[in-house]
Amino acid sequence: MVAVTTHLANRLAEYAANLSFERLDQKTIHEVRRRLVDTFACALGAWDAHAPNVARAICRRVTSEPSATYLGGAKKTLPALAAFCNGILFRYLDFNDTYLSLEPAHPSDNLAAVLAAGEAAGRSGREIITAAVLAYEIQCRLCDAASIRKHGWDHVTYGAFSTAAAAAKLFGLDAPRIIQALNLAGTSNVTLRQTRAGELSEWKGCAFANASRNGVFAAMLASEGLTGPAPIFEGEMGFFKQVSGPFELAKLGGEKPGDTDFMIKKTSIKFWPAEYHSQSAIHAALELRKQIGDVSQIRSLDIFSFDAAVDIIGKDAEKWRPRTRETADHSLPYCTAVALADGDVTLESFADERLRDERLLALVAKIKVHRDATLSARYPRGIPNRLEATLSDGKKLVAENEFPRGHDQNPMSDAEVESKFQRLAAGRLDAARSRKILDLCWRFDELGDIGELLKLFPT
Repeated sequence: MVAVTTHLANRLAEYAANLSFERLDQKTIHEVRRRLVDTFACALGAWDAHAPNVARAICRRVTSEPSATYLGGAKKTLPALAAFCNGILFRYLDFNDTYLSLEPAHPSDNLAAVLAAGEAAGRSGREIITAAVLAYEIQCRLCDAASIRKHGWDHVTYGAFSTAAAAAKLFGLDAPRIIQALNLAGTSNVTLRQTRAGELSEWKGCAFANASRNGVFAAMLASEGLTGPAPIFEGEMGFFKQVSGPFELAKLGGEKPGDTDFMIKKTSIKFWPAEYHSQSAIHAALELRKQIGDVSQIRSLDIFSFDAAVDIIGKDAEKWRPRTRETADHSLPYCTAVALADGDVTLESFADERLRDERLLALVAKIKVHRDATLSARYPRGIPNRLEATLSDGKKLVAENEFPRGHDQNPMSDAEVESKFQRLAAGRLDAARSRKILDLCWRFDELGDIGELLKLFPT
């Protein structure tokens, strides 16, 4: 007798169709609220950046029915374009949340697609929260299953599946049509890792936004009955063969009634606007700065790090003299040096004039990055970085951190997440409007119409 194999897309589609708000525990629901506050904060911080303005220019040319809000626009646009535009805002500063596994990711990237599809479909806050949990669940479980970075593909490739499933659920598709959304999204949205190699461009902050656009569009096509190549994962020329290699996906949170092991609770919020593997190095640098006092006394600085950090932010020559903010916030030596020099890492740390500061670059040049197998063994549970400074008098100082503030093992409080929002909203929103946005995010599950929240952002 031949065993019947359930294709992965079928399993994901059944899961998406069956997940309900009633299966979510209160902590999971609250984590979605916290991610909304954090993600809108990131959007406000990136408001005037060039890339979001390019996306807004495209959105202004396209009207649609149904439609969705793109932040900063006076009118609404095609939901897929709204997901693209808002996704750039959410991700551009590299300040949104993170999940670390075989493949690192920024799962709050999914929220752009979730909000766009949810608004277009007229869904309630509860339905949108459920779709957000779904998107986090699919993306993070895929990240647990296989690294695609090592094969030359970018992590946002997994986002095409997660956003397509979430958007399809919000559009009211049944499991057979959700399967087609996954087929369509997965076939045509495989992203080159060149996105994050060498000197980085503006596209670094746009890549997942594009996956969101394509995920929403795939769900729209599936809603009209279009079919896609199958089986998308196990097929002769499918995802396993061409992209990831074969893998088994672990259980999904809420797949069985009573299970509340949802992945959103295992994600981390960023305390500083820099690539996540640098967060512990920044933390250690700030501790080291207290011991050193005058950083001009540093003769040399050695960073001992884990493989993922070295591979992503610590090996390319461009990391020692970054010419773009995208390269700088993905540079372990630069982020460490600016923390030592300034006593903090802020949005201003990546301004053009700071990137050209020869005194700062001289400090960066004193840094060497080393792989440490003992630190690699502690990843991805932690992100251990050890800094060893040698001063001009020969004295050696050491600082190490593994769980920086915001890590899921050292989480930020609700008050700290609010403070991040207020800092990034300053000069963009008045106090009353900021407070109203925060209030609606904290009770998002009570909203019948999320337009009430989205209309509060400036146009």
